Amino acid sequence: MNRILALCVILSVFASCKKSSSGAAPDKYMTVSAGSSWNYQQNNAGVITNYTLTSTNRDSDILGKTYHVFTNSTGSNQYYNVTGNDYFQFDSIKLATVSQSIDRLYLIDDAVVNSNWGQTISFSLTGLPVPIPLTITNTVSEKGISHTVNSIVYTSVIHIKTTLTSSLIPAASLTTNIDSYYAKNYGLIENTTVIGLNYSGFVQNVNTSIKLMSSALL
Repeated sequence: MNRILALCVILSVFASCKKSSSGAAPDKYMTVSAGSSWNYQQNNAGVITNYTLTSTNRDSDILGKTYHVFTNSTGSNQYYNVTGNDYFQFDSIKLATVSQSIDRLYLIDDAVVNSNWGQTISFSLTGLPVPIPLTITNTVSEKGISHTVNSIVYTSVIHIKTTLTSSLIPAASLTTNIDSYYAKNYGLIENTTVIGLNYSGFVQNVNTSIKLMSSALL
């Protein structure tokens, strides 16, 4: 069951969220202007990591969709897309030798409070008799609020609550508490992720947070 846990851990990194389109639209919850940068701090169970996302002047076509490319100072690129009011991040999730790609819809900026949307992905893992489905459900908890991060007050913020569930894992054995806050132009300004897995004798806890410390939007 370690691989199931690995899935939860990987998906718990709901951090760096900046997306694509073609310019810096004033009413969008992101900026893609080349050279814009975001300085984040991640706290993973007490281990602090600082990293910088930088918008490039490049797009990349993946599976028929155009994503804007952001560099990450930790070494990997990140790919985001904005289609109308929908915000996507293209991720590759690897479990042992199995990789699963997902075009994760993390924000719908015109969705009303209490509305939700979900995506389900399945993994066929060595040693498990059937594929393991995982459903990601996002719910709009608050809209148009003010939210302070690192002493900076952001307005027009959307608060998204995310849950992870599986039809093969009892609800009491997989608990999640994931909150993300998005501000106009800035994108993700704060995320907290708490996941508890206690299934088939396997116990693990995930506790991470990400904060936008500063930014330079062009």
